[in-house]
Amino acid sequence: MPDLDETLQSVAQHYNQNIFAYESVRQQYSPVEFAITARWLNRVVPEQATVVDIGVGGGYYAKLLAQRGCWLYLIDISQKLIEATYTKLKAANLDKQVLEVQQASATRLAGLKTAIVDVVLLLGPLYHLCSLEARQSAVREASRILKPNGIVFAAGINRLAYFRELFRSQPELVLTRQDFHQQLLHDGNVDPEHVPPLGYAHFTTQLEFRQLLETEFEQIALIGTESFSAPFPTFMDALQPEQVEAWIDLVEETGQTPEGLGMTDHFLFIGKKRVERLAHPPQN
Repeated sequence: MPDLDETLQSVAQHYNQNIFAYESVRQQYSPVEFAITARWLNRVVPEQATVVDIGVGGGYYAKLLAQRGCWLYLIDISQKLIEATYTKLKAANLDKQVLEVQQASATRLAGLKTAIVDVVLLLGPLYHLCSLEARQSAVREASRILKPNGIVFAAGINRLAYFRELFRSQPELVLTRQDFHQQLLHDGNVDPEHVPPLGYAHFTTQLEFRQLLETEFEQIALIGTESFSAPFPTFMDALQPEQVEAWIDLVEETGQTPEGLGMTDHFLFIGKKRVERLAHPPQN
């Protein structure tokens, strides 16, 4: 086990114990998020790029990139998720694309040298870093290991998604959770008591999320990956492929508007590493 604080140890244990449920839920309830993220990965990440996947989850994005010839570092605080991802790649004869596997936190990537990779994926770690300092550390570490002009993909959870889900499933709890709701609006943090599927986690706003990442990266895109479709995660199940693509086109277009960002469950930030400028440019 890497050197993790108590909260991250709890997160690692949560995913170690719930890996199979995690994979099932991910496939069933996030098809639009996956489709939008996959579009942008295919659009922005060059074939055979070197990628660090920090927070591998179920290995869906790692497999997508390995199929495009990308070389992968697989990192997660959950040993079980790392093992499941590697097994998935091996079953698809893609394990040869894995350069290294590490159990580590996004806040401390001591095993990776500076400026060695083309792309960093933070498609999960920022969900579980409950202090601003930890989130800033993760963003700095992503920047550190990227080559000049390297690309980051980072995901965050919309703070309002919690309220919509509670309103849908347990509206009677509004009076008993008033203090928690004010705290959530203030700092964005949730816990296993109030959000059992995630445990300790941080829900963000689009402004907070953008400001966090723009300290190190120039924004390429900020997208609400579900946009208006967020309350209807399984809407595509009965549609024909061409109908699905037409709806995903609309989700992608509207997900980059203020309205779509407000309605979404997840934010996706894509950015390019900022290049330091000389304080005194050379004279001609």
